[in-house]
Amino acid sequence: MRAGRGRARLAFGGAIVATLVAAAAVAPFWTPSPVPLRLRLAERLEAPLASGLLGTDQLGRDVLSLLMLGAGTSLATALVAVLIGAALGGLVGLAAAEVGGRAGGALMRGADVLFAFPPILSAMMLAAALGTGFWSATAAIALFTLPVFARVTRATTLSVLGRDFVTAARALGRTGPAIARFHVLPNIAGTLAIQVSLQMGLAILTEAGLGYLGLGRRPPTPSWGRMLADAQTYMGSAPWLALAPGCAIALAVLGFNLIGDGLRDRLDPRSRR
Repeated sequence: MRAGRGRARLAFGGAIVATLVAAAAVAPFWTPSPVPLRLRLAERLEAPLASGLLGTDQLGRDVLSLLMLGAGTSLATALVAVLIGAALGGLVGLAAAEVGGRAGGALMRGADVLFAFPPILSAMMLAAALGTGFWSATAAIALFTLPVFARVTRATTLSVLGRDFVTAARALGRTGPAIARFHVLPNIAGTLAIQVSLQMGLAILTEAGLGYLGLGRRPPTPSWGRMLADAQTYMGSAPWLALAPGCAIALAVLGFNLIGDGLRDRLDPRSRR
């Protein structure tokens, strides 16, 4: 029964994420509006179905087209940030588990210092140093995810290093890097894949928050967070402007969380039991 629910979550979450990825992939080549960023003030704030499936915004731009373009912005920022955080955090966690002692503890305390800074505050500091844009937002989210992967990698690596096959590999003369490559990484890859999926949902939510505060991609590049910020003035007269990006963010977070839950049910033996 648990395995069936895991497959259902994985399938449903995968369908949501696949739809968003397809929209982001198609958007640079086709959108419902031929010129999605062109201003058409004569058609501003038209209701859904009156002009396009989701109506138009305060500048007369098609909301569905902006959502499709914003999907690429959110997914690209979240994916790059999570992969950077996973790579750097995984290295820190592996090194801390392998070295141990005070040196390993010092590495983890350094990761905890990064975790103490909220991504919004990190983005503000990076924006002051580098300016707002893709890389500032990406770096802020990566700094937030790095200690998460460091902790997960260290904990799972320590459990693998205590097993008999690792002891046998050490007895045969294998060094730390070889053990990490051939014995540790294959055994923790499933756990890291689950964590990547869960962190993707959090990264998309964080990217939307940064865009809402004006710390994300620069205009006129569409962003779900900036669409929400622009819509707050028109909540009474044009509520669809906030509902569309809000639902897109919620669906993206739900999709990645369902994938993470489904992967955990399938890859974690304790969940299956």
